[in-house]
Amino acid sequence: MSRGVLAILGSGETAPGMTKIHRMLFEGIAGDVRAVNIDTAYGFQENIPQMTEKLTSYFQTSLQTTVKPLGFASYAKSDELSRAIFKQEVRDANYVFAGPGSPSYAIDQWLPLGLADDLTHVLASGGTLCFSSAAAATIGAFSPPVYEIYKVGAAPYWNPGMDLLSNFGLDCVVIPHFDNAEGGNYDTSCCYLGLRRLTLMDKELPPHVSVLGVDEHTALVLDLEDDSLRILGRSRGYWRRGANVKVLENGSVTNLGELRTRSFEPIDVTSTESEPITTSNEQLAQRILDGAPNAVESLAQLVRRSESGGEGRIDPTTLIEGVLAAREKARAAGQYELADDLRDALVKASIDVHDGPSGSTWSLQAP
Repeated sequence: MSRGVLAILGSGETAPGMTKIHRMLFEGIAGDVRAVNIDTAYGFQENIPQMTEKLTSYFQTSLQTTVKPLGFASYAKSDELSRAIFKQEVRDANYVFAGPGSPSYAIDQWLPLGLADDLTHVLASGGTLCFSSAAAATIGAFSPPVYEIYKVGAAPYWNPGMDLLSNFGLDCVVIPHFDNAEGGNYDTSCCYLGLRRLTLMDKELPPHVSVLGVDEHTALVLDLEDDSLRILGRSRGYWRRGANVKVLENGSVTNLGELRTRSFEPIDVTSTESEPITTSNEQLAQRILDGAPNAVESLAQLVRRSESGGEGRIDPTTLIEGVLAAREKARAAGQYELADDLRDALVKASIDVHDGPSGSTWSLQAP
């Protein structure tokens, strides 16, 4: 494996047959694996903790790899700071997994968040994206509203997609579960849409946009350095443009140039960092004090640096050293509105500030 990889799984992300796919992807990562699981695609469900536990336990048990759960169930119910922290955690990972759920729900949260930029950063930094099932259906130029069509009965249409495939020079939509046969005596192929409805939907796509189909328990692995697409797992992939279908056979390797319809300048695959480690807490706090354009991102960095002592525990000492020092400077200069803003930012980070005659003290908010 090379640096800058996108793996598209048609289904079966935790099935025994896909374990070797994940292992191969992990082995292709240079250095320590920093893996995360994004829960957004199933963020509307009542069993979010159980779903996350199932996925993270699979990676731990079957692959001896710790995958950090990243919760982002709702854009509307999140605040600016939590969004910034989430985006930074995605950028800092070198293995990003997202899987089952609803493509439409995921897109509604990810598009206003600008997650595509963060995922592109992971690719450009030499990392690996592994998107399966519903999440896989979000990464094309458009996304199929599967539940709305299959369960609700809406006329076929397309949602916008994150267009991650454009990083590989491909103009396409992704249809997982392509060979699904759960319907028995009726057609549930093409991610439950059925071939008839997908054919109607084909006609609604711009002429240059193709359909990339992925069979169940099958992986399509796109490699930026090799400029290739490899088919692994149980079955096949399909490249459809109108009535023309190119079958991507299991075990085959296709040069991506054969699938492109336009000239393409690949993204630079180089190692980058979201924030230089040399940036001090005081410098980050000063950005907040100055109202810099990246003030929220700076606060997110401070919050993340304060994490220690195990899963879910926050030691705010580092945060206080930076933000409270900047707040004291603001108060001394008579900039009380800025000082209040800094205090509000700390409250959002689950830290209460108590002002007294001898100075400020802090305490953690109750869960």
